[in-house]
Amino acid sequence: MTDRRQELLQSIVDVARAIFGARAASIMLYDDEASALQFAAVSGEGADTLVGRRIPATTGIAGWVLATQQALAIEDLSNDPRFATDVASSTGYVPRGLMAAPLLADERALGVLNVLDRPKRTEFSLIEMDLLESFAHQAALSLELIAPRQAGGVDGLRTALDDLQGARRAAAERLIDALEQVLRWD
Repeated sequence: MTDRRQELLQSIVDVARAIFGARAASIMLYDDEASALQFAAVSGEGADTLVGRRIPATTGIAGWVLATQQALAIEDLSNDPRFATDVASSTGYVPRGLMAAPLLADERALGVLNVLDRPKRTEFSLIEMDLLESFAHQAALSLELIAPRQAGGVDGLRTALDDLQGARRAAAERLIDALEQVLRWD
């Protein structure tokens, strides 16, 4: 993974963790050839040990979110049969609750954004779920747009916009402008 891509992924999980006031956040990218999810970036708990670790793509909540391409929020993981307690235990951190959203590009799952142990509230907010899904969508778009960066810099990214129209094009242009500032591209 390129340094710039790693910086982007790390900034995404750092911001997600801050937005939700969570104990940890991670992005797991899907490796189709290996049928695995790989921790690509982690903020908070596990940041020193999880990056690069792989799990089967059908494992746990992340596997469920990847397969169904639907976001999910669970306040009490101890009562959810999809939760892979053994995998969590092996990482040294077992969360109590999580929110997870798929990173989708043209209905293709790129991975999963996880937010772990956000502060408990008396009632879960649908606004939080909408925010997580929107954030995951922007993260997926960023991942898709950064791929052409290898061959052509920002001009290559802008060329990738040729097929986009209307609101999607405007959103992508704003995202590229933001990426230029964050990553200080030439």
